[in-house]
Amino acid sequence: MPTLVQLRVLVAVVDRSSFTDAAATLDVSQSAVSHAVAALEQEVGGRLVERATPVVTTALGARLLPHARAAIASADAFTAEHATARSAGTVRLAAVPTVCQGLMPALLRTWGDRLPLVHVRVFEGDDDELADWLEGGIVDAAVLVDPDPAPDGARLVARDDFRAVVRTDHPLVDAGPIPLAELVEDGLLVSGGGCEAQVRRLHRTADLPFSPGQRVRELATMLRMVDEGIGVSVMPSLGGGLLPDGVVMAPLAPTLTRDLVLTGPTTRPWHPLVRALVAATDEHPLDATREAVPALAGR
Repeated sequence: MPTLVQLRVLVAVVDRSSFTDAAATLDVSQSAVSHAVAALEQEVGGRLVERATPVVTTALGARLLPHARAAIASADAFTAEHATARSAGTVRLAAVPTVCQGLMPALLRTWGDRLPLVHVRVFEGDDDELADWLEGGIVDAAVLVDPDPAPDGARLVARDDFRAVVRTDHPLVDAGPIPLAELVEDGLLVSGGGCEAQVRRLHRTADLPFSPGQRVRELATMLRMVDEGIGVSVMPSLGGGLLPDGVVMAPLAPTLTRDLVLTGPTTRPWHPLVRALVAATDEHPLDATREAVPALAGR
């Protein structure tokens, strides 16, 4: 039968796209990594990765990789269970960029005060990546945006609203809420890390076509383009700390709010320390508007 060591090596090789980098990550020799992958391939009866640069999975490897991740995540949770009483260990937590920048520091401080022996390792990803990471075992927990329905045991940790992102010299910056239609005319910029699903919903609410002038992956790129006068954008208010000089947030009409929900996976048992994080957050609820946020009930 495959061993957990072999599965960890396989996942490390795939995630690092390199035998050398996987060896450095695992603090073992490259020959040990090669031997472990070869032994695993012999066990399953086929090649799992192509020895190329970068390393990629074969069709068989792609089919088995999610099971390897799930097995590792379950084994880690099993190992951590005995430490639950003293709440010690590591939790891998994923969140979108605006949450990592605007909310995560406060959450980490709260957890550090309440659970000093728990180390939270943060992974930053886009909206459409987080659920897959969570269910696939890449992370143990995530702060998801507007999950529907929210998983049992999840916790609403914050709520914020969407705002216009414009240069300080924009003609409507001090005129009250900026109509979304005006931003569309100015040339709307969107980013994969900027909650595109919610921006699309805003357009439907305003009965406007969604036709961005530019679509980029990184928030930093989008904000630099706003700063250079290439267009304007829409972002959640938690992202305000990311704005460069010369770019500001302004009220938006119409607007909407998003719920930020701390949760574990739905398809496998939660890591015990995720439950500890949720419990600690229950005692110290956080909200981007500095107002108390109630626990989720039947969302």
